[in-house]
Order: sequence, then structure tokens, then C-alpha cells
Amino acid sequence: MRNTLIFAGSSCPNLTGQICSNLGMSPAPVELSQFANGETSVKIMTSIREKDVFVVQSGSPKINDSIMELLILISACKGGSANKITAVLPYFPYSRQSKKKSHRGAITARMLANLLDVAGINHVITIDLHASQMQGFFRCPVDNLHAEPLVARWIRHNVANWKEAVCVSKNAGGTKRVTSLADALKLNFGMVTTDRRRGGGNMTASMIMNHLDGLISETDLDSDVSKLHIGDAPPQESKPDLKPLNTNIASEDHRAAQRPQPNGHTPPRPERTEHRRQDSQPSPRWNPNLPSPLRTAHGGPTPVRSPLMRAQSTPAISSPVDEESDYTDERARDITHGRLIHGHIVPDDYPESTMSGSVILERLDEDPMEASRASSFFNPEPHALGGTGDAAATSDEEEENFTNPGLEQMITLVGDVRGRTVFIVDDMIDKAGSWIAAAETVVKRGGAKKVYCIATHGLFGGDALEEMQDCDCIDTILVTNSFPIPVEKARDAKKLVILDLSNLLAEAIRRNHYGESISALFTHSSD
Repeated sequence: MRNTLIFAGSSCPNLTGQICSNLGMSPAPVELSQFANGETSVKIMTSIREKDVFVVQSGSPKINDSIMELLILISACKGGSANKITAVLPYFPYSRQSKKKSHRGAITARMLANLLDVAGINHVITIDLHASQMQGFFRCPVDNLHAEPLVARWIRHNVANWKEAVCVSKNAGGTKRVTSLADALKLNFGMVTTDRRRGGGNMTASMIMNHLDGLISETDLDSDVSKLHIGDAPPQESKPDLKPLNTNIASEDHRAAQRPQPNGHTPPRPERTEHRRQDSQPSPRWNPNLPSPLRTAHGGPTPVRSPLMRAQSTPAISSPVDEESDYTDERARDITHGRLIHGHIVPDDYPESTMSGSVILERLDEDPMEASRASSFFNPEPHALGGTGDAAATSDEEEENFTNPGLEQMITLVGDVRGRTVFIVDDMIDKAGSWIAAAETVVKRGGAKKVYCIATHGLFGGDALEEMQDCDCIDTILVTNSFPIPVEKARDAKKLVILDLSNLLAEAIRRNHYGESISALFTHSSD
């Protein structure tokens, strides 16, 4: 390609070399170095005036150095009067920090996009952003390519009986990605979710909320009633003209009573009893004419009727029969539960974790009234369905819980995987905990025959690759070369399969240079 230069960052020289080889050119000469104090130095060794420049840089174990090197290289190209500068980022750094996870958090991905804009970027090419909404962080066009067509093609050519397989999401946040691959391959899909097992409810919060709701005990009610009859009986008073408290009654019998009759007269409104919660506080306008003995034969208090209530009368029209009275709810099928301790499936008869019991004892020792009543509002309980309700934060929270040996979790598999091959799909593999838990669930609890762990970005932080390699429930680990994997790790991992993205990126660069459409890069091949 004429008037085109491709610069390779220090994070992915091999990938850049393969891209240039597919385009029939060589990487442009550039000198990347660091001073003794760690500062990055960039020196471009060729003319870039009025050239179309592509800078290829991905994530690396030294991610911050790679970002600074990218920014300096873009700024140097802008200062050298390049015609157009395109950043090719197979893995976009800080993509998991695309939203605030706390009130004092930072949207780091947005900040990085602003830095690229300030440096002088004109276009961005990336693959499988953690959140597609991140494209709106930039002021320049963004091409978010997908590795799904390559993954689907590999599955069709390398997995036996793939048409009987099932795509499974390891958390709720990845369901959209999993259903997309399942639709491309015309397969069924399932989902695995984890939730902390709760030995008991939040007793402190419930007691505080009960107090705020005005709930009182039966003893308190008896005490309040007895106080009304201490001393002489109060003088008799004439009963006031009482009206119903609730004027928004919209029942069918109430509306029917107000319809005009054939003789032109409107019948009187049927009176309804304003039922009162028995656990609520007594009204300030309590009836002073209550009888003294308030006990029944069984020793319990008799129901007390306030003068603000009217006697119940027979409704004019009977209420219709409930159409759902004959409906019987059945438990959903293809749902399997399991117990997780330290990130691994344990038998049902495994001893209970001691953490939940200790937490309950601590809560029993607390005096809920000494705690701030506002604490239940400022520190709300987790989401009703488990987790925080934030799909993007689900995986990170799971990994933190898996490292706690005393915390027991419940894992749920939705879908039928018995005797089938399972594709566990996500956008990246960083830590191994959630992947191993999902694989053990579909194999030990669901009866799956074979498990493939599939992701676009293989970050493999710490010993994640070794842990997944040692897991007996995982048969294959499929990733791309968007993130550089050390040669030693890749050589020792016999289950690891790496797909090459150089052809996809080379074609994207060629089409961008010539102004052609890139829609063909998102379609699935028929072979």
C-alpha cells in the first residue's frame, strides 16, 4: 500500500510483523527505549509527512508503559505532519473500568480515550471491547471488530459433533455474548450463576426497618390499651360523624353501587370496612369507649375496632372468580444446583462452612437500635438475584469470593448439558476461578462430556493458565493472540489453542486505507 506506514509497539512486535507480512510490507523503523529513570523515549526513523500511519499496540504485563509509549508515538506522528493516525489496539487497556464501581471510583477507560484524543488520534481499530458502549468515549470513529466469526469457523472444523453442543455463559454479564455465538452456530445456550449462601437474613437491618415501619408486639398493644382504662371511666361522648378514611376504593362492587338505576335513583354506597394492619401502631384517635375486659376465652386480645371504621356490608355484586385459581406452578426444568467452597464443587454431604454461622452470631450480639437507622439506606443489601446487579462487575466479584476458603456459595446451572460438549464463552480470561467453577459445575453436576473454555483475550494473570491446565474438567482453552502470551507459558500449556488475528487486522487496515466498507469482517463464512 502506497503512502502507508505501520509502526509496531513494544507489546506486540510478532503480531505487527504478521500483519505487515499479510499486506506485503515491512514495519516502519522506530526506536523505542527508556531512560535510566524509566521514562519512555520514541524516535521515528523515517519521514511520515502526509502518510497514512497505523500504530499497533496492545496490552502487556507492563500495561502502563505500553500506554505511555503509544501516546508518545501518536504525538510524534502528529508532530511529524502525518495525514491520518490510526491506533490498532487488539486489546483495549483498562476496558474493564468502563463505569464507576463505587461512588469514589474513576471511569478509567474514558480517561484513556481522552488521552488518545489529545495525543492526536484520528481513528481506532480494536477487537471485542469489554463493553461496546465504550465506543462513545471517543471523539473519533471506532471500529470494534469481533473474533466470533473466527471462533465459529474453528469450532466447525475442529470440534466433533459440534451441532449437539451447548454454549454456556459463566455469569449473567456474558449472556449476550454467548447467545450471539449460539445463534451463529444454531446451538442451544445455558447460563451458570453463583450466589453467596446466606445462613440467615440481615437481622439488624430487618429489626431497624420493622421499627421504622411502626411494627409493635402484642404486649405493647395490651399495654397501650390498658393505659386507656386506668382510673375512672371516661364520660360518655356523642359519636362523631365518621367518614371512611380511604376514598380511593376502586373495587367492582363499589363502582356498581354508584351506577344509576332504572328508576332514576342512585342507591346508597355500600360501606366497606377499612381493614387495619394488626401489627401497626394504635391510632391517636383511639376510641375511649372500649369495654374494659379485652380478653377472649383463650387469653388473647380481642380485635379492637376503631370508630374510624364502618361496619362491613354485603357487596352489591359478587367479585369474579380468580382465573388463576386453578393454575399450579411447577418448578422449572433443566436447573441444577451445586455447592462451591473455595471455588470448587463439593458433595452435598460436605460439612457446612463455619463462616455463615459466625456471621449470624455476630449479628445476634449486636443491638440494632444502637446502629444508625440510616445505615440500611446508605449500605443497601446486594441485588435480589445475587451480586450487585452490575453485569460488568460480576466476574470480578466472583473471583474475590473464590479466594475466601471459609465462604460457601451456591452455583446454579440453567440448561441441559448432559452428555454434550459445552462451550464456556467470555471476552477475556484473566483469573481462573470462575472458569474452573463453571467447568466443574457442567461436568460434575450437569454431566457434560467435554468442556471448551473460549475467550478473545487471553490475559492469564498470575498462575491462571497453569490452574486451568491442571483442571481435569477443562479439555481445551481457546484464545486469540490479541494479548501477548509468553512463549514459555504457551509451550507448557498442552490444552491451549491460539487463533491468529493478523489476517483480520490486516484486512481492516487495508479497507480503512482505501476507504472500503468493513461490514464483510463481521459476517460468518459458510464453510
